[in-house]
Amino acid sequence: MGVLAANGIGLPAFWDSLVQARSGIAPITLFDASTHRIKLAGEVKGFQFSDYGVSSIKERRHGRHTLFALAATRMAMTQARLTVDDLRALEPVPIAVGISTSAMDVIEHNEDVLQAKGPDRVSPFGVSSCLPHAVSSVIGDDLGISNQRFTFSSACSAGLDALALAAELIRAGKSDLVIAGGMDAPVTPLAVASFGKSGLMPPLEAHMERCSRPFDRQRIGGILAEGGGMFIVERWEHAEARGIKPLAEILGYGNCADASGTPPGAGLARSMAVAISNSGLMPADIDYVCAHGPSDPVIDRVETEMIKQVMGQHAYRIPVSSIKGVTGNPLAGAGPLQVAACAQMFGQDTVSPTANYEEPDPDCDLDYVPNKPYAMSINRALINLHGLGGGNSSLVVQRVA
Repeated sequence: MGVLAANGIGLPAFWDSLVQARSGIAPITLFDASTHRIKLAGEVKGFQFSDYGVSSIKERRHGRHTLFALAATRMAMTQARLTVDDLRALEPVPIAVGISTSAMDVIEHNEDVLQAKGPDRVSPFGVSSCLPHAVSSVIGDDLGISNQRFTFSSACSAGLDALALAAELIRAGKSDLVIAGGMDAPVTPLAVASFGKSGLMPPLEAHMERCSRPFDRQRIGGILAEGGGMFIVERWEHAEARGIKPLAEILGYGNCADASGTPPGAGLARSMAVAISNSGLMPADIDYVCAHGPSDPVIDRVETEMIKQVMGQHAYRIPVSSIKGVTGNPLAGAGPLQVAACAQMFGQDTVSPTANYEEPDPDCDLDYVPNKPYAMSINRALINLHGLGGGNSSLVVQRVA
């Protein structure tokens, strides 16, 4: 796994901030947000692309989310003790990436250049860097291997959908190894202005760093963020032959859109039920729910209702927490960060808390692990994502024995 998030770069820093409930949400620094309704976001801080072998030329040519994904892929390969020569022996290698937006930073920069200096001064790389599949293309080109490229653009569910495809390709015998994950970098002037004007995210002043409070009665909306994660998804026997112990196992996946006329997130009931069924499990076999929980007044309540609908009384016997009080919502990068968090929970026998949870909401009446982690062993986790446009995805992951 390789992760970059507002609350930390790399698994150790990312995990430490989760268990400490230390938020990465802060005043926007990537541009002057003084005239914007939204002045806070979850930015990836202190990241130097050159630390991961990204040349200054590549840095100038590609979008921020593409460079994040490239660096995260290299992190994941290092942890998996995987070399380019190893990948060449498996060609063509599938690369599956989820994104929610294209390279907004590149698009906006070139529009500024167009208006200020004219059409002959825009970047010749603007077209290729802004394609939705630019992320998977750049990863494949950087590795120099024959590859198959898959791109999901299903909003916040996209990264989880990419990981589900990776597992499906492996189970179908079409590949022994897939590079998969999700990444976004939407903290740009136009994107932030659009989210602010739409009302999807609340107006926030620079002193409200603790405003992302999933399931809390005083929650007022989600916080835009950037980052995500990339993974080496591998057939069990193939990893074992290389002497690698996997960090987690993907058991099952479900996907269902909200039906017309239902509240946002209502389709989570079906996506959860299908993911559990496809895992060969019963609801009572789930030990923990890693909730979508974006800190939205409606979606948090609806997700709670859907969890109870699927789990019944078992919902009151297991912890349910959201990492978005710490990470913010990095759109397609959210699902991969939740998968990484669950893998760390398995390895550390610890359930990460829901940060900034202070006042219980009667409509959200489950155990949300408020502010401090639980020391407990969990074997199976259910991960939920809801995306703009009504898509829902759920994934069941399991501890590796």
